[in-house]
Amino acid sequence: MNRDTLRKAANFILFQAGWLICVLMGNWTAVAIGLVLVAIHLLALSDRPLAEARFILVGVVLGSLLDGLWFRTGVLQDASMSGWTPPWLVIIWALFLTTLSHSLAWMHSRRWYPFVFAPLAGPFAYFSAAALGAITLPYALVSLAALSAGWLVMFPALMRIQRRYFSETLA
Repeated sequence: MNRDTLRKAANFILFQAGWLICVLMGNWTAVAIGLVLVAIHLLALSDRPLAEARFILVGVVLGSLLDGLWFRTGVLQDASMSGWTPPWLVIIWALFLTTLSHSLAWMHSRRWYPFVFAPLAGPFAYFSAAALGAITLPYALVSLAALSAGWLVMFPALMRIQRRYFSETLA
């Protein structure tokens, strides 16, 4: 296995582990662990850690705003019922954004991939989090449809932002 494949595999494992920790714990300990995993990614796997950190920051803001919209409108709910994006979900966005330069970099190879995969994979992650009790989809079909529409816009937008403003983060 070559170095690039190992880095992509490590990125995938870090993301999956972080997602699971954040979803199962859903507390400040999960946030701290998630931040450590992002730092490990940036220090050990990233060729351009500062540029990638800036991209992650931009994506976290956009993703958290989208999730915030879903919580505010009732598409999603969590135990706090605060109407704001829970901190552990913000960290999941950071973890997810590390994959766009590594384990999901293949998505950049065809411009249509994000439009096909994101509306399915994005909502599936929220559905999985709901099945594990981290969030609630109060109106299951409506919630999943809204999530699908949001990911249909957000994921291609994030990829376009990365290509245009953070191209040095792409392999």
